[in-house]
Amino acid sequence: MSVLAGYIVPHPPLIVPDVGGGQEHKIQKTIDAYQTIAAEIRDLAPDTIVVATPHSIMYRDYIHVSPGASARGDLKRFGDTKTELRISYDQELVNELGICAARNGIPAGSLGEKDKNLDHGILVPLWFLQQELKDVQWVRTSISGLSALDHYRFGKCIAEVAADLDRRVVVVASGDLSHRLSDQGPYDFSEEGPVFDQEVTAAMESGDFLKFLSFPEEFCEAAGECGLRSIQIMAGALDGHTVEPRLLSYEGTFGVGYAVASFLVTGVSRERCFDLQKESSLTQELAKLKSEESEYVRLARRALETYVTSRKTIERPTDLSVPLTEEKAGVFVSLKKDGQLRGCIGTIEPVEACIADEIIRNAISAGVGDPRFDPVTKKELPELVYSVDVLGKAEPIEDLSQLDVIRYGVIVSKGRKRGLLLPNLEGVRTPQQQVEIALQKAGIDPKDDFRMERFEVVRHK
Repeated sequence: MSVLAGYIVPHPPLIVPDVGGGQEHKIQKTIDAYQTIAAEIRDLAPDTIVVATPHSIMYRDYIHVSPGASARGDLKRFGDTKTELRISYDQELVNELGICAARNGIPAGSLGEKDKNLDHGILVPLWFLQQELKDVQWVRTSISGLSALDHYRFGKCIAEVAADLDRRVVVVASGDLSHRLSDQGPYDFSEEGPVFDQEVTAAMESGDFLKFLSFPEEFCEAAGECGLRSIQIMAGALDGHTVEPRLLSYEGTFGVGYAVASFLVTGVSRERCFDLQKESSLTQELAKLKSEESEYVRLARRALETYVTSRKTIERPTDLSVPLTEEKAGVFVSLKKDGQLRGCIGTIEPVEACIADEIIRNAISAGVGDPRFDPVTKKELPELVYSVDVLGKAEPIEDLSQLDVIRYGVIVSKGRKRGLLLPNLEGVRTPQQQVEIALQKAGIDPKDDFRMERFEVVRHK
């Protein structure tokens, strides 16, 4: 057998009665939909249910699968002192899943568990499902900071292992949608929130799994979603199959989007191999970007690619324009992969003879010297998108009213501590937020006296 169906469910603890205390009826459509899918899964008679939750242990570069024979969890932190749930893990499937992921080049497995207790991302669906299902094993997997394609292909591994072990498997993607639907939600309202929920529920309703792989990272962050990577894992587990999509409910009562959807497998289709479609479109997009790159970006790309492949620093080319060879300025080089930051290093003030040399230096540093990331590998080079910011002269300012997050970057300093934040960054909406991030980067206490400067940049792509 293999994967029989996939489901998308939210995990608001308040829909458990002993947490909600009556408030749960405000999202009754969600509860009704949960009960519907619990009965549907019971009728499918799965051997194993795989739950992807965004609230288990999360690593930037590794998808964690919970090890061991069993686990328990409760909802005491949400005021429920009665509910305690236990599950038995499908250890054979967990072990084979790690082997399959490694074989397919996906960093995933059971290493690095810090807390074996079940999180509410699995406890809430478990509360509903265990009312209908008794003799079933479970697998709990986390999400990670890896790309959408990595999560999708991890889902493909779930299907492959299920088939190899002749398991009847159901995959449940646990995750809320936007947390920024209104000011009454857990975060401030964001205009991206309702747009995200509208687009993702439309994809659920139509079974358009390619859409799940196509949301820009910056857009998702602005929308404040938590469930998309769980959904990508589920979609991957249904790769190559036709499905019967149903959006059973959607509510945003508390400023958070809650959707329940089901996808029953109905057949096989080569046209629904969405990772291959996404990879093809990304290749075309990258080729177009490279054909349109400015000479600033071409120089950064050449510098990093040469260094990664030969460990040599290129000489300054002789065919560059006058500003690159005769002007000096601070320069930041940023790298992105699959829409996510892959490295960013720069100089506030020039340390090289000209902008070109500054670019060469900082492109290499962004690729192999950013302490937040592992060094860029040869395999990654074709997937990188570059931008080069040339900084203008910094000028002192007295207060936040002199900042504009789109036009100006900010430098904060106290003694030898100094922090910089570039302008026009996704998710940075106010000068206050801009300064707070810069202070954090510099290690300066916001309560201390500190100096502020602003600067403009010319961004080259």
